[in-house]
Amino acid sequence: MSAATMPDPVALTKALIACPSVTPAQPPVFDALEAMLRPLGFSVDRFVAGEAPHGPVENLLATRGAGGRHFAFAGHLDVVPPGDGWTAGPFDGEERGGLVYGRGAVDMKGAVAAFVAAAARVPVDAGTVSLIITGDEEGPAIHGTRALIDRMEQRHIKPDVCLVGEPTSVDRLGDMIKIGRRGSVNIWITVPGRQGHVAYPHLADNPIPRLVAILAAIEAIELDQGTDWFQPSNIEVTDIAVGNPAHNVIPGRAEARLSIRFNDLHRGADLARRIEAIAHAHCPAATVEALISGEAFLTEPGTLSSLIADAIERKTGQRPALSTSGGTSDARFLSKLCPVVEFGLVNATMHKLDEAVAVADLHALAEIYADIVARALDG
Repeated sequence: MSAATMPDPVALTKALIACPSVTPAQPPVFDALEAMLRPLGFSVDRFVAGEAPHGPVENLLATRGAGGRHFAFAGHLDVVPPGDGWTAGPFDGEERGGLVYGRGAVDMKGAVAAFVAAAARVPVDAGTVSLIITGDEEGPAIHGTRALIDRMEQRHIKPDVCLVGEPTSVDRLGDMIKIGRRGSVNIWITVPGRQGHVAYPHLADNPIPRLVAILAAIEAIELDQGTDWFQPSNIEVTDIAVGNPAHNVIPGRAEARLSIRFNDLHRGADLARRIEAIAHAHCPAATVEALISGEAFLTEPGTLSSLIADAIERKTGQRPALSTSGGTSDARFLSKLCPVVEFGLVNATMHKLDEAVAVADLHALAEIYADIVARALDG
């Protein structure tokens, strides 16, 4: 493909933004992406996974080439709800002042568009290139990337390396890439009691003091002091509820919810068991339920991170910091397949009103991605 006919990442970004795709993303945005990929020689496999309440979820697996090294790009087309108060329509993709505005501009339709443009710059015979794109990253993430990984295993597709296009840059494009992420587990604690009148406490059983004691014991935990690459793990109480509108009634139960973000010194199941032991020590009848969103992972600094950092430095003149900060991403699932690193646009406006990406950053990111892919396929 000649330079004159290479796709414009700005136009591609606008086309994706124009498809409202609040999680879970619906078919129109995948139609738009598929229309971009097929002229570039990609075979596109679209499928729906899961059922209610966490599905159905649309997913897309696109591949081009056969043999040689395999480079995968992973991302998502779903976005968070736009909310009210935008200067222009959240799905208009309006360009003004050197910026493209719209929900998903940086998280992460802009990066998907930049990679499509980058793929057009890479010769078809250079190796195998794939896109692993879900419509459920901002939601429960149960039938998205995990289902795509299952699909890849069924088709015997295994990349050598993977780049996730999450918006990792902080102040300027390329100042940070992510080589790992902390794990996440949410835990619900329910302490039973016996409802009754506050004037007759001997006829009731107040669960609140036991829940308070459980939470005090949890609050006293220091999980660790961090590692060379990870900040200390933390436990946060995110909700307490008794569902009691009356001032003169002892409630029949008390509930709390915890969120634990943990580094690679821990496993989610072990942390859940530790919380359960504390709860049962104060109330044997307490119930503890845990949902592990993902385990911590680390791609040790090495060939892949250096290749990406080199490409960024060649384009921007700066060397990115290697980080494991922030929340979770679908890289937590992809790390089981191959080495994975995250790099994308500036994240200052993600999930905010008037989310926007710089036009110059879209062009620069496409060039950096093309450089990364070409050198990764070359081995």
